[in-house]
Amino acid sequence: MKKLGLLGGMSWESTVTYYQEINRRVREVKGGLHSAPCIVFSVDFAEIEKLQHTGEWPKAGLLLDQAAASLKLAGAEAIVLCTNTMHFVSGGIEQASQLPLIHICDPTAERILKAGYKTVGLLGTRFTMEKDFYISRLEKFGLGVIVPEKEARTAVHDIIYNELCNGIVNETSRHTYQKVIAGLSKAGAECIILGCTEIGMLIDHGESELPVFDTTKIHAIAAADWAMQAGHS
Repeated sequence: MKKLGLLGGMSWESTVTYYQEINRRVREVKGGLHSAPCIVFSVDFAEIEKLQHTGEWPKAGLLLDQAAASLKLAGAEAIVLCTNTMHFVSGGIEQASQLPLIHICDPTAERILKAGYKTVGLLGTRFTMEKDFYISRLEKFGLGVIVPEKEARTAVHDIIYNELCNGIVNETSRHTYQKVIAGLSKAGAECIILGCTEIGMLIDHGESELPVFDTTKIHAIAAADWAMQAGHS
């Protein structure tokens, strides 16, 4: 197997899930006591979050580029950026690290198309739902993307930063997300993308009226599969 470089800490709550899901996948495929060779670079999310909300995205991107270069020096052979939102500034990672970036959107879109869906409802941070970087990548796969109305986007965003990133799972917030999903369903969505790596803490298949695709788990499985397949090349 090849060695994965996990660029996480955004937040560390979801980075834990990445580590678990990658290793579960390796155990499922290879059996026995096999686990994934991984190196984790966990950033201080308070610093990243401040740059996000003050619009200083180039500075945030530079921090990720530097972290990715460090992972390369530590022996990583591919970068897994353990966050949806920060893919907005992921363009420099491959150049800075001279390593492939396993992009979070691509395996998600492929999984949705394989399941037969064409129109998705997108939940995530306000940045992910409103900026073009994420939606346009999904549209390149032929998917139609619907986002919640402005008030609902604010509610979804605030729950992520105020609660989920701090490990807080609130039943009232779960109901809020369910109402947002119901609105997306009425607007024509056939399924839901959990487009923030923390949302899976709050919503899963049993708590949504539409099928959900959890980017955290999908991305982690894709990373594990890359490591195993690349290891045989």
